[in-house]
Amino acid sequence: MTDFVFSPPVPPSVAVSGSKARLPVRRIFCVGRNYAAHAREMGRDPDREPPFFFTKPADAVVDDGAIIAYPPLTKNLHHEGELVVAIGQGGDNIAAEDALSHVWGYAIGNDLTRRDLQFAARELGRPWDWGKAFDNSAVCGPVHPCRQSGHIARGAIRTLVNGEIRQEADLSDMIWSVPEIIAILSTAVSLRPGDLIYTGTPAGVGPLVPGDRCTVEIQGLGTLTTTIAGQG
Repeated sequence: MTDFVFSPPVPPSVAVSGSKARLPVRRIFCVGRNYAAHAREMGRDPDREPPFFFTKPADAVVDDGAIIAYPPLTKNLHHEGELVVAIGQGGDNIAAEDALSHVWGYAIGNDLTRRDLQFAARELGRPWDWGKAFDNSAVCGPVHPCRQSGHIARGAIRTLVNGEIRQEADLSDMIWSVPEIIAILSTAVSLRPGDLIYTGTPAGVGPLVPGDRCTVEIQGLGTLTTTIAGQG
């Protein structure tokens, strides 16, 4: 038995739909600007250039129904509703036509973003970590096993804040599909069970303030709700 100098942390995990078991989270990868309309609202060309990725710490995951303190250092916290893919079988250089066999399931996600910090870093050519990879920034609903839900390539996705629709699109609008994302990502890193991939957000991202109730809906996966509290 390994002798640690202090007790290691409990492994991060997310809920599994219809089960008391939880899915352990190894790493979190996020795809940037994967919907053309969102690329435009971020001031970028939506041409189908190779996708880029950023990461969040695994322990940034937050369950459905959580109340999250407004994060420090920002005055412009944004919601980003998106489809999350949970990897169940690892691999390297996975072919797109084989990629779905590596998927364990799908969930709804909300990639919370300190937009002012992200933009400041972007203008200076610095990493996005402070804008994207902060505590409680990876909201994730229960994972639906694909053996039950099937594979998801299309369906309505919406984000509502206090009942008002902010984002509305179809998953088929993604520039890069789930199989393509997995194939491309696996050329750069070895994917392993427990890796989560946030597949990008549609247009309509916007601010959240204390007291807001943010709900993301994806057809076939239900809803994901988060409440923003005052600053911790």
